[in-house]
Amino acid sequence: MSDCIFCSIVAGSTAADLVWSDHQTVAFLDARPVFKGHVLVVPRQHHATLADLPGGLVAPVFAVARRISAALPGALGCQGSFIGVNNTVSQSVPHLHVHVVPRTRGDGLRGFFWPRTRYASAAESADYAGRIRAALDRAAATPPGD
Repeated sequence: MSDCIFCSIVAGSTAADLVWSDHQTVAFLDARPVFKGHVLVVPRQHHATLADLPGGLVAPVFAVARRISAALPGALGCQGSFIGVNNTVSQSVPHLHVHVVPRTRGDGLRGFFWPRTRYASAAESADYAGRIRAALDRAAATPPGD
C-alpha cells in the first residue's frame, strides 16, 4: 500500500531500527516507544486489523512477537513484557502491528488503555457473555481471515 508507513518500512523505503525480518514478518523499534526497546511486529503484507489477517499469518506474526518477548529480559534487563494490538480505535497506523513493550515492576505504566469497570450483576455479565458467544457461533461458518 503506497501511503502506509509500515509498508514503506517493510519495503526498505523508510528507515527503521529493525530487530527481526523474515519472509512473512518484520519487527522494528517503535519511533515513539512507551519504554525504550518497544518493538512493533508487522506482517509484510498489508492487512489493516487482526480480523483482516489471513489465518495462515496469525501463527507467524505471533510467533515473532513471542520470540521477541522472550528475548527482551536478556537484551534489556527488563522483567517481562506487555503485548498489545489495537484494532481501528487507537490504531495510529492502519497496518496490523503487535506491540511488544518491555516491562519492569514499578515502571510507572498504569491504566495504559482504559479505566476498569464492573458489571452491575451476574445477570448482566452472563448477558454480555451470551451475546458474544452468539456472535461467535454466527461467525463460525466463515472465520475471519480464512
